[in-house]
Amino acid sequence: MTGVYFKVADNTLTCVATDAHKLVRFAYDDIADTIEADFIVPKKALNLLKGALPAGDEVELSFNRANAFFSFGDVKMVCRLIDARYPDYNAVIPADNPHTMTTSRADFQSSLKRIAIYANKTTNQVILKITENSLTVSAQDLDFSNEATEQLTCTYEGEPMTIGFNAKFLVEMLGVLETDEIKMELSGPTRAGILLPSENNDDEEILMLVMPVMLSN
Repeated sequence: MTGVYFKVADNTLTCVATDAHKLVRFAYDDIADTIEADFIVPKKALNLLKGALPAGDEVELSFNRANAFFSFGDVKMVCRLIDARYPDYNAVIPADNPHTMTTSRADFQSSLKRIAIYANKTTNQVILKITENSLTVSAQDLDFSNEATEQLTCTYEGEPMTIGFNAKFLVEMLGVLETDEIKMELSGPTRAGILLPSENNDDEEILMLVMPVMLSN
């Protein structure tokens, strides 16, 4: 789990990363190969690669049992793979999510940033109270008697729900998405939430999972 899982199959490259609190799965189905393989690349190597990648260049990826090779422009990078079996990430992604909220990505992210200032510094917990047309974002830090609440508009299908999340996780994940609106799929206040762009590109698909923070009684 200290690396990123790569799976190549059916002309699709799927990448998965998780830290046990959140998970991201990204699939790109416009690759020029028909092989089937999977491997784990260390996080440090990918951070170096991210910093070196120029905008718009295609990347050539090759690999063997021990190493991965990345080539673009005049740059060639080699890294050793992690010799381990990746956990079954599909087992933690809820398959049945009957509650769906759609709201403005920018408004939601801005609200979380403001409300997080008043959250407990250990848990960073914010509480989302979701009803048919309303999303209420709140936080409370009893140690310092801090409290804040904001209300946003949303479209919601499902039973009213109150669920807690780590605000820093949500802000970070929303910052990666590029659509004006986002969807959050929920199955219950104790189950993982699924964060999605309102629309995916034709050849890309991204799914983000975040575990809830248990609400105090």
